[in-house]
Amino acid sequence: MITQIAFYLFATVLVLAGAMVVSARNPVHAVLFLILAFFNAAGLFLIAGAEFLAMILVIVYVGAVAVLFLFVVMMLDVNFNQLREGLQRYAPVGAAVGVALLAELVFTIGRWHLIPATVAVAPEPGAPVISNTEALGRVIYTDYILLFQACGLVLLVAMIGAIVLTLRERPSARRQDVTLQHQRQPADTLQMMTLGLGDGVADSGGFIRPPAGYGAVASHGKGRAPEDHQADFHHGA
Repeated sequence: MITQIAFYLFATVLVLAGAMVVSARNPVHAVLFLILAFFNAAGLFLIAGAEFLAMILVIVYVGAVAVLFLFVVMMLDVNFNQLREGLQRYAPVGAAVGVALLAELVFTIGRWHLIPATVAVAPEPGAPVISNTEALGRVIYTDYILLFQACGLVLLVAMIGAIVLTLRERPSARRQDVTLQHQRQPADTLQMMTLGLGDGVADSGGFIRPPAGYGAVASHGKGRAPEDHQADFHHGA
């Protein structure tokens, strides 16, 4: 009885949290509702006896993925009002996708048959007893190893795509030029000096800048000449 009450409680909160993830106006609130959904899903895994999946869901998804989403949403300067401008334009496409998913769920639930209650059979004497973690590892890394690696490649492509989409080109930014760095000689940036006992940097005239400036090994942004960058460095910019 208590197990059934806990199941329906976790399931109800999970469905409500999932609905709030896609309906919340504030993206930070959406990520927080996603974390709540992960916790309730972990509770369902515990009820089903899959304690390893529950701990993985909390440690990996809540402790890493969801927190990463939260930091990315809070740090990126994304104009969410501008993103919502095309809501009416793409509403028919979103409605069509939603109808297709709803039809798939209806067909799946319609052909869902509950198996009759089975009686647990005690293992034979001498048979090895393995834990859920070991059984899951055997299934993933033996029967479904190719699919598991394919999922890893899909996640890698998604990560690269996210980096490319969020990469912004700044014309005034200075970037390192590895070729110029390799061509630079020690005499261009290093100067040996003989200081007296007790003398400091201020006694020798202060810090000495490189003759060509600190930006000599940087690839300059568009719209500005290298002399402008060197002038900024010489003026202490």
